[in-house]
Amino acid sequence: MRDRITGDLPRLSATEAAREVGDDDTLLVSGFGSVGYPKVVPLALAESDRDRSLTVVSGGSVGPEIDDALVEAGALGRRFPYQARATSQAAINDGRVAFHDRNISTLGDEVLYGDLADGDVAIIEALAVGPDWLVPTASIGQTPAFVENADRLIVEVNRTVPRDVRAFHDVYRTGRPPNREPIPLRDPGGRIGTDRVTFDPESLVGVVESDRRDQPYEFRDPTADDRAIADALRTFLEAEVERSPLFRDSLRIQFGVGSLGNALMGALGEADLGDRELIYFGEVIQDGLLDLLDDGDLATASATSLALSAEGQDRLFEHIDRYAEDIVLRPADLSNSPTLIDRFGVVAVNSALEIDLFGHVNSTHVNGTRVLNGVGGSGDFNRNAALTVLALPATAADGDISRIVPMTPHVDHTEHDIDVVVTEQGVADLRGASPRETATALIENCAHPAYRDDLHEYLERGERRGGHIPHDIETALDWHVDR
Repeated sequence: MRDRITGDLPRLSATEAAREVGDDDTLLVSGFGSVGYPKVVPLALAESDRDRSLTVVSGGSVGPEIDDALVEAGALGRRFPYQARATSQAAINDGRVAFHDRNISTLGDEVLYGDLADGDVAIIEALAVGPDWLVPTASIGQTPAFVENADRLIVEVNRTVPRDVRAFHDVYRTGRPPNREPIPLRDPGGRIGTDRVTFDPESLVGVVESDRRDQPYEFRDPTADDRAIADALRTFLEAEVERSPLFRDSLRIQFGVGSLGNALMGALGEADLGDRELIYFGEVIQDGLLDLLDDGDLATASATSLALSAEGQDRLFEHIDRYAEDIVLRPADLSNSPTLIDRFGVVAVNSALEIDLFGHVNSTHVNGTRVLNGVGGSGDFNRNAALTVLALPATAADGDISRIVPMTPHVDHTEHDIDVVVTEQGVADLRGASPRETATALIENCAHPAYRDDLHEYLERGERRGGHIPHDIETALDWHVDR
């Protein structure tokens, strides 16, 4: 692997590769957490003068070369299943781009078996490629399933990613049902695969070279609310690991991607876990995990993507050998596997837009109508974790909007998936609580004081109507009007 392109492989320019894509093709693109996605071929597609209506399927979020450029060129007709760019969000909400959201863990299978979309062309970023193999760059995501499904394959070899990044990779493919074997991973830091993805040489259209870096993740500085949420979560977890035999030897945890999740990771470095190991089993490696590794507070970090800031990228790339001892990147159907989440007894910590008084969570749609990003992996972790924690500020828009509401207008996670809610106001442990008890705990422990009286009044109106879940249907969605 001294040379990034090994063997007598067809070389194409980005423009030549774009000509190999049909106007209505379904593109399966690598990328997760806005890293490891193809860049120069999508830009060439956007710059071509053909009338295109492409379907793009990605393993997770990708960068502006896809979700900005293709939309602005009018070349994107349909998008699956997660996006995080303002341009694509606007096009979806305007109806210019059709969008369908899915859970991460099952996406590879749904593509592989033709349940969601049949791939015409897979466009995959790699740090090296050979006659029948490629090595992914900073994310693995759904690349193995996409390569297996697509009729044709275009590989972008990105020379800005150090070749030694392959040391993080653990690519393992599960078999096909009904003969799928158990995943032979016995601990989060174990390795069961290789550093590469294999493909049928007959599918390779060509190799394109790229020198465009991933856009680094931008984490905002923690707010006062972030710090208060982190303190409340830390205090809760310190008590929980002492109480529950589930955490006798270690705490296995996952955080959702984003600035709040990154801040929450940092708080764990100050947690008193006794002599227990702290282990991360989730989707993305963020800067907060590098801090924990540097401080010796984290034993293992297993994910599918390196979603780092510019400083975090530089730090990791400069010390790959050291970090590769503790960081593992896997395909998303392993990082988000319900089986492995259950096997390792993971504590899932994710955020959301809002939660209603009876435990239903809206993660994706403002006022139930305007999509933001997508459900991502929160569905995989919230449903299958040993303990599910929702962490969010009590208010939004500088306090003008309560995130604790009477009823959510869109539900991504039901009352059955959420165990504990943490805001800067406090912690509500909802395990075993009836709907009335859930509502009371959320109002008194998690809602902002400015909204508690109104929420109590809503609950009282519902109780006068009766029923197991005491809603006042006439006013249930009033809080979402004129937002």
